[in-house]
Amino acid sequence: MPEIQTFTMNFGPQHPAAHGVLRLVLEMDGEVIHSADPHVGLLHRATEKLAESKPYNQSIGYMDRLDYISMICNEHGYVLVIEKLLGITPPIRAQYIRVLFDEITRILNHLFWLGAHGLDIGAMTIFLYCFREREDLMDIYEAVSGTRMHATYYRPGGVYRDLPEAMPKYQASKWRSKKSVAKLNAIREGSLLDFIDAFTVKFPACVDQYENLLTDNRIWKQRTVNIGVVPPERALQLGFTGPMLRGSGVEWDLRKKQPYEVYDQLDFDIPVGTNGDCYDRYLVRVEEMRQSNKIVKQCVDWLRENPGPVMLEDRKIVAPTRVEMKDDMESLIHHFKLFTEGYCVPAGEAYAAIEHPKGEFGVYMISDGANKPYRVKIRAAGFAHLGAMSEMVTGHMLADVVAVIGTQDIVFGEIDR
Repeated sequence: MPEIQTFTMNFGPQHPAAHGVLRLVLEMDGEVIHSADPHVGLLHRATEKLAESKPYNQSIGYMDRLDYISMICNEHGYVLVIEKLLGITPPIRAQYIRVLFDEITRILNHLFWLGAHGLDIGAMTIFLYCFREREDLMDIYEAVSGTRMHATYYRPGGVYRDLPEAMPKYQASKWRSKKSVAKLNAIREGSLLDFIDAFTVKFPACVDQYENLLTDNRIWKQRTVNIGVVPPERALQLGFTGPMLRGSGVEWDLRKKQPYEVYDQLDFDIPVGTNGDCYDRYLVRVEEMRQSNKIVKQCVDWLRENPGPVMLEDRKIVAPTRVEMKDDMESLIHHFKLFTEGYCVPAGEAYAAIEHPKGEFGVYMISDGANKPYRVKIRAAGFAHLGAMSEMVTGHMLADVVAVIGTQDIVFGEIDR
């Protein structure tokens, strides 16, 4: 018998499913994969070390840039751990705003994942549909923080500011007639809450559209059913969290099991899969979008009824208002000191985790009593999932690698940190 020789192939780092930064070294026997070795580090930005060299409040913006599809959720983990060390609790309205934006971000993340995953497997239309809804959500980000992506909206002690009373509107131009602009601005006449409310009303029908395209589509099922199967016991051993774990049939969600902010006061369900394959993880994420929409609606209703402060009054941690700063010399000095030197956090250590769209996102922090952390360690959800890549693709065909990368929903900002 002639000796069967496997050959080694580089997959990436130009592949669209991996954002141009994942290099997979595949050992293959013809079309069949024997092993896959993910090479990380092509995007390493030393976020943790940078956070250790700056005052606490100057690193919030770095967190947005970790998983750049779920920007605000990363801030949440970082801000929560600082609040734990300081021993402070934000006002209840700020907690509802945080939950509102966490769930908007979960929808944003899953829309991007669905569009990109569809594109990788060969479905073009779903990408265009998903980005249509993403555009509205990016407008919400922009209205509240001034920027479409890296919001830096959460602060220790609350959120940067309350929800605005007006939405930015489209202007007529040589590309857009007055008639088309009036149609676009129809849902922008009220406050930001009105705009979000209108989104929650139309979104379930949009999810139905995505499901009409894919859920019973036989090509989609051929590419995802029984691909990358992970049994529940193995998923737990591999450190899976989020939709990857729930897709394998383990009902674990930090919003229910270890509630933070006001999740224990809201009504929602945890979708769980049965087979632990790519198709189940797709179904779990689609249902999560529906549940997030339900949470957003509840938050909007509560925020309408309950005005109040969105930031603590503790002037050692929270900056003076712009009015105070411009009228009062002491407030100006205070503002300057707060944003250059920051504040000292009591010595100690803490870990805070949130149910990020991709899984458990945690920040472990050690303080030595100075104005900057002694150590910061980020627990990124995607890192554990990427570690299971070889196990998930062994025995499958080359084309299935793309499906498995897609189903893991990995973003390299948080994996390479």
